[in-house]
Amino acid sequence: MCPTFGPEDFFSRRCIWVNGPVIVGSGPSGLAVAAGLKNQGVPFIILERANCIASLWQNRTYDRLKLHLPKQFCQLPNFPFPEDFPEYPTKYQFISYLESYAKHFDINPHFNETVQSAKFDETFGLWRVKTISTGGPCPLEVEYICRWLVVATGENAEKVVPEFEGLQDFGGHVTHACDYKSGQSYSGERVLVVGCGNSGMEVSLDLCNHNANPSMVVRSSVHVLPREVFGKSTFELAMLMLKWLPLWLVDKTLLILARLILGNIEKHGLKRPSIGPLELKNTAGKTPVLDIGTLQKIRSGDIKIVPGIKRFYRGRVELVNGETLDIDSVILATGYGSNVPSWLKENEFFSNDGIPKNPFPNGWKGKAGLYAVGFTRRGLSGASLDAMSVAHDIAKSWKEETKQKKKSMAARHRRCISHF
Repeated sequence: MCPTFGPEDFFSRRCIWVNGPVIVGSGPSGLAVAAGLKNQGVPFIILERANCIASLWQNRTYDRLKLHLPKQFCQLPNFPFPEDFPEYPTKYQFISYLESYAKHFDINPHFNETVQSAKFDETFGLWRVKTISTGGPCPLEVEYICRWLVVATGENAEKVVPEFEGLQDFGGHVTHACDYKSGQSYSGERVLVVGCGNSGMEVSLDLCNHNANPSMVVRSSVHVLPREVFGKSTFELAMLMLKWLPLWLVDKTLLILARLILGNIEKHGLKRPSIGPLELKNTAGKTPVLDIGTLQKIRSGDIKIVPGIKRFYRGRVELVNGETLDIDSVILATGYGSNVPSWLKENEFFSNDGIPKNPFPNGWKGKAGLYAVGFTRRGLSGASLDAMSVAHDIAKSWKEETKQKKKSMAARHRRCISHF
């Protein structure tokens, strides 16, 4: 039991020197950097606020989730997926893969340790990372001192919850998609799904499959592509075409194929953006939806497409077109964002929304030993590329500094001997 202290003594305090980098976050990005450092003999510490690795995957994803891309585009460096895994592994298989990855490379994060602040001390040329550890019987304040800081919390660290007029008066169940597990508890309900990205589409499909009546809010334009084209992954086909064709032509080809396979989706209320899917992903980070059966439910009327929300009332919602819907529950598939600005005291490398200012592939390295992994807006493959670059760069600096220290120590030792 924790003894009683005054406010000034509530936290015990420790200061730890790290002879290597501090990595913040033990999702796929943090694990990939750690594995790269381990292979090169560089010591490190990983700080993780949750009680497990890949907490987003373990605690904030729905049950039916599968990887949207084939497994070869989602594996981390130097550790392929098991051969018996399907082409699109389930979330449980992916979590198992990540746990095997951590075990294989002997990666042991410090769990239940939340970073409060990280600031570069210009006087000493070192990073000061302050955390609160809640893994023991009493909260413990820890400060880590290090030369290198790797931000691996990613672009999906915190849920985004927009404000809607009247939502507090709605009276029904309101949840974010990160807390949604299955449509089983929504059977027979009229559910408003706010958002039409991959999560919104898949949650709507899952609700349908559990005999709920979903209406999906589509406020802006969206690219919907088939997950596969003639038995081949659409993403794989796009990557293949990009080796030989300009991006605009690949985009045009993808849209023609989508029209042939999916038909005219605009007549169902899904307006396509004027910019092609790959260009939009590169410039705005907006991922195209890969259809896994939702469009069929939209065509059949099992999923209703509705425009933006004007306001909520008790048990109903008014839309921007004046229509009113009676609803029982609301699921906010409104996405996620970075939490970096809340704790990293730095404004040169990261923008106000917590994303590196330099676009991919140049957004992994900042000044003074600051690095970022998992912010490429290119999924797991982009994170893996950045992780390899970061691990290689830190290892190079670490080995040079270690070599200089050994030379300096040897020189001092020789001077010391000469006095006898």
